[in-house]
Amino acid sequence: MQLLPTLTTAHALFLDFDGTLTELAPRPEAVRIASGLIPTLSSLHAQLGGALAIVTGRPEADIDGFLAPLRLPLASEHGAQYRLFDTSVPATAPPALEPVLQAAQSLAARHPGLLVETKRVSVALHFRLAPHLESLCHDTLVRAMREVDGVELLRGKCVFEVKPRGVHKGQAIIDFMTQPPFAGRTPVFVGDDVTDEAGFAAVQSLGGWGIKVGEGPTMAQHRCMTSAALRGWLSSARTTLERER
Repeated sequence: MQLLPTLTTAHALFLDFDGTLTELAPRPEAVRIASGLIPTLSSLHAQLGGALAIVTGRPEADIDGFLAPLRLPLASEHGAQYRLFDTSVPATAPPALEPVLQAAQSLAARHPGLLVETKRVSVALHFRLAPHLESLCHDTLVRAMREVDGVELLRGKCVFEVKPRGVHKGQAIIDFMTQPPFAGRTPVFVGDDVTDEAGFAAVQSLGGWGIKVGEGPTMAQHRCMTSAALRGWLSSARTTLERER
């Protein structure tokens, strides 16, 4: 594992899910949770006084299903839905995405390698199994977006997502940092994708730091190359914090 900064009880920890806590999979439902991850997250959540949150493009139900029985503070769908405590609340209203959904489904029906994922406020078109269709997916969604107000196209790893304009992980982190138990701490965000750059910008603007998982340009100050290495860092942090208690 690469040398990364030390996590302390003065930090608030924000974690992306796919490609960060877990390795990427060909299909969203095929992700596998590594042995020991859930106990590690549970312990860190307690050791940080509850100041650990998942910040992800995934819907809330996906994260709760993968991490059951653990229910962590959560900013889902890139920050469109918040769960600080027990109650989940929308951070934005759903746009009228029917033209986008129809266009994506029509395209996927003609190309079996494509996968359409419908969320509460967005539509994602995955092309991991058909990378040669990237340009076609992009152009199809851009045309459909002309019929919808207030949306933007988000480019991720082998996925395009049409979501409400201005909703992003950075704003979610900023909002969480105004509320207990996150307020007054130094924020740390870990992510792997271009969609996580807004999160890195947010924590750095608040005096914290980011960790980029994997290759590629980033504004994060630190990097580890694999999800396994990141999980190792989390496990080490858990052990260190236990010794300090």
